[in-house]
Amino acid sequence: MMVEEKTINEEYKVWKKNSPFLYDLVVTHALEWPSLTVQWLPDIERNEGKDYSIQRLLLGTHTSDGEQNYLQIASVQLPKDDAEGDPSKAFDEEKGAGTSNIKRFHSEAGGYGGAESKINVIQRINHDGEVNRARYMPGNSNIIATRTIYGPVYIFDRARHPSNPKDNVCIPEIKLVGHTKEGYGVSWHPKTEGHILSASEDTTICLWDIKGSTKERRELDALRTFTGHSAWVEDVAWHELNESIFASVGDDKKLFMYAPFADCNAMQLKNENSWDTRNTSNSQPLSHCDAHLMEINCVAFNPQNEYVVATGSADKTVALWDMRNFKSRLHTLDSHLDEILQIQWSPFSPTVLASSSGDRRLNVWDLSRIGEEQTPEDAEDGPPELLFVHGGHTNKISDFSWNKNEEWVLCSVAEDNVCQVWQMASNIYGVDDDMDGVALE
Repeated sequence: MMVEEKTINEEYKVWKKNSPFLYDLVVTHALEWPSLTVQWLPDIERNEGKDYSIQRLLLGTHTSDGEQNYLQIASVQLPKDDAEGDPSKAFDEEKGAGTSNIKRFHSEAGGYGGAESKINVIQRINHDGEVNRARYMPGNSNIIATRTIYGPVYIFDRARHPSNPKDNVCIPEIKLVGHTKEGYGVSWHPKTEGHILSASEDTTICLWDIKGSTKERRELDALRTFTGHSAWVEDVAWHELNESIFASVGDDKKLFMYAPFADCNAMQLKNENSWDTRNTSNSQPLSHCDAHLMEINCVAFNPQNEYVVATGSADKTVALWDMRNFKSRLHTLDSHLDEILQIQWSPFSPTVLASSSGDRRLNVWDLSRIGEEQTPEDAEDGPPELLFVHGGHTNKISDFSWNKNEEWVLCSVAEDNVCQVWQMASNIYGVDDDMDGVALE
């Protein structure tokens, strides 16, 4: 254990030394407790006369020794692109009030400049047990769903809660009941307001419509419970382009597709691999496949290509699938040294996705580079599609989120209590920007 800690510390020192050459921006904030979840909220505040914008993050806590847990909102000050900066390749490090360690990097082209970057928790809402995952509802980011260490899914309206609670009582606006054990996977429907899915250790997936709640009716039963999996269902995701389909993955190593509200022929699926919620059967998916050799922890649909879906597994790989043919993978992304914990597609490019792992790394992949020729020296660093490796954490990376307002800006959280906002240097991703439109057909 001592040897491993020494290795981790040495790797971190190397990362810190090289960071000015690898990033246009890094903001490192030490949280009081680790967060298992993070998501950028969609709003952005740009004030005239200020050289920074203000954005917000959705976080949680994972405390110990009986300490109170919270759902948290944090504000983030990010320097504007046009902020004046040191034209030389400079590295500035500032230590804030005890918990902030802020680094700014300026590229030769100017990069980000004089604005001070800060992360501050601005709201805490009492929560029963750690927050396994938190996601806001599309269309109203004040409505937030959380996965608890118990069965129910909690729904909070953050606008109805003070900045700091007066006691330790957790009072969600709605409790969604249907699960008997905890879980992580939760997914709001991208178009139908109020529809939400969750996945659980109890091997089921539940679907609710929160619009059925009233002041007198704060607990809602599931509209439907899907029972196709035979082990813990780790993750669930709605299709972002075909609103009738969702996918689920679990410890049974299977990828399921369901289409509960849709025309089963709409996707022209060639073999059995999806859940259709219009389908009245709660146990038979529209299709399924044995997707990995070990447990599958995460699933994500490409937001710009209706046929491509990615899965991340404890077998250390990310698999890419064509929904029209699940008999074989499109491609395998293989570079992590431990299980894949989260995957997310870039909101700006159909060929870019990222994956985080127990190996303390967050990899950014560009699928348009698959098959490119490499020198033997480059090949030692990974396959050509491995665009970037973020090495700023010293423990496994639980979750991360792409910023939808600022291209190539991400936020990652890890079990080292650290929350990092970062952007790789533009010369890394800018070389082949004209390839962003390449389709994954």
